Amino acid sequence: MSLAEQLDKLRAGSAKRIPEEKRTIMSAATQALRGSGLVERALKVGDPLPAFALENAQGAVVRSDDLLAKGPMVITVFRGVW
Repeated sequence: MSLAEQLDKLRAGSAKRIPEEKRTIMSAATQALRGSGLVERALKVGDPLPAFALENAQGAVVRSDDLLAKGPMVITVFRGVW
């Protein structure tokens, strides 16, 4: 199954589970984000990531420049538990 087909299936399932009034709010928020120009300003495939500094799980600041000095870097994002 292609990604597009998987996403269509997810949308169809959520349309059954999420009440209409909530879907209306979510749709309006999505349209507001699209209208904000955020998508056009977002990084695209192949764009260099700006240098950054973030705290790790132990609270220590980790700088991307320091990591890149050691070699290639892979970034993962954990959204947390909902």
